[in-house]
Amino acid sequence: MRIAVHAFEDITMFHLAAPLLVFGELGRLGLADDWTCRLWSHRAGSVRTAEGYHVGDVEGPEILEWADMVVIPSWPQPVRPSTAAFRGDLVAAHARGAVVVGLCLGALAVADTGLLGDRGAVTHWRMLPELQQRLPGARLDTSVLYVDHGDVLTSAGTASSIDACLHLVRKHLGATVAARVARSLVVAPHREGGQAQYIERPVIPEGGDTAITDVQTWALAHLDGDLSVEQLAQRAKMSRRSFVRHFTRATGATPARWVLDQRLAASRVLLETTGWTVQAIASRCGFRSVVTFRQNFTAVFAATPTAYRRQFSG
Repeated sequence: MRIAVHAFEDITMFHLAAPLLVFGELGRLGLADDWTCRLWSHRAGSVRTAEGYHVGDVEGPEILEWADMVVIPSWPQPVRPSTAAFRGDLVAAHARGAVVVGLCLGALAVADTGLLGDRGAVTHWRMLPELQQRLPGARLDTSVLYVDHGDVLTSAGTASSIDACLHLVRKHLGATVAARVARSLVVAPHREGGQAQYIERPVIPEGGDTAITDVQTWALAHLDGDLSVEQLAQRAKMSRRSFVRHFTRATGATPARWVLDQRLAASRVLLETTGWTVQAIASRCGFRSVVTFRQNFTAVFAATPTAYRRQFSG
């Protein structure tokens, strides 16, 4: 995978480093030596970061002809429209088959290209109104950390860049490789919920109990059991309505969605690391039937469990 990461004057070091760190860790761990990153800007030379440091070895837009993936890790503030030349470079790279990735405010620049059309997207929650203006026909979802359409990906704010990059590793190299990278970087391999949990809201008074966390911990140890909303609410000693409200506020996802995500995540690991039958994995992960498991797995990962195992096992 050949990755071109966009750099510009006054970019923060964190935004620039996030994709370089995640993708570079593949080579440092000996997991994928063919994943290579190069920096580019509107002209070759160097850029000065927001912290005052100079980053050299920045190439010009001609390297986009080399790239399989083009990453826009952020965008200048105050935000401004991208130039016609910049948009043309991204559109041309996309036409050649490159995946275009807009991380954090980089989603605004990607939106300007027209590559998203009316498809969903996400960016830092403070800039969602700005993104909606640039994508008037698109549905913006605060319940996710990234939106991947295959050819174009956008992510939510700041640290969500790491989540999106780990997702790309997981998508191309499998959950086991992504987990090793995440473990090396000491970050979660897959965070549940979305940036809705970070949008400013009234502060919850201190002294609350840990009922939701306790329920999540218990559920992860009992994925093959009854994890209905009613059962989880009973475990939390709450009414169903109260539990759903508290759970969604705490995690950014409904209980049913969270449980499904955990079961599918566990199934991926078992498909990659064991010789269990698909039926045994479905049962172990709490799916009532192999058919239900296949349908949910295929809907989320665009591959059957068998095809996924063939691609990522070993």
